[in-house]
Amino acid sequence: MRSRPIGFLLTALAGAALAFGGTTASASPSAAPAPGAASAGDVGTADACYTWSGTLREGSSGEAVRQLQIRVAGYPGTGNQIAIDGAFGPATKAAVTRFQAAYGLAADGIAGPATFNKIYQLQDNDCTPVNFTYAELNRCNSDWSGGKVSAATARANALVTMWKLQAMRHAMGDRPITVNGGFRSVSCNSAVGGAANSRHMYGHAADLGAGSQGFCALARAARNHGFTEILGPGYPGHNDHTHVAGGSGRFWSAPSCGI
Repeated sequence: MRSRPIGFLLTALAGAALAFGGTTASASPSAAPAPGAASAGDVGTADACYTWSGTLREGSSGEAVRQLQIRVAGYPGTGNQIAIDGAFGPATKAAVTRFQAAYGLAADGIAGPATFNKIYQLQDNDCTPVNFTYAELNRCNSDWSGGKVSAATARANALVTMWKLQAMRHAMGDRPITVNGGFRSVSCNSAVGGAANSRHMYGHAADLGAGSQGFCALARAARNHGFTEILGPGYPGHNDHTHVAGGSGRFWSAPSCGI
């Protein structure tokens, strides 16, 4: 079992340095409050990955919003994808609202203590969601190098992919989702016969095994969770897995699944 973050009183951390896992987190307690933010005392727990220091709502901006957007990336609405840009606009508000509703929280689109505490429960110390790991999303090499983007960008893209998969997993009854692979360097992609423009080389993609859900159920569910590329049964070379990816544009094709 992987380690889980332990919540404790934020006031006990005054003046102390926090340790953060992964490459995309930063120390939010030292950041200036976003517009409309509540006081730090409104959030009663701290987290080993990232801690929000106040309430976020439409109109807020900055790193705290960007970190929130990563966690709710799997709730953009059918066929949509939210930008991870640090600007809390209508699309982010809608995603936060769907996240809240999915977990039985007050669904008002305002991210406060209850929303953040749920996120803390869902993430590990390295900022990955509790049911997915960096290792699952990279079976090519150990340092995320050699793709079409920098290693840091590929790893950051994979983190967003994992949070989308976490949302999809929850929507499908919290049954495990099997990830057969994700990021590929250019050489790894060539070795497996991947497309020259494969989104695997950007860290955006994951290939899913049938698991208990089946390929078609996975492909259909992916439409609701921020995946702009879905390839499955009936699409050449995809009868033995469902491929999901983020990134620009949209291309869905799983003819045997009605997609």
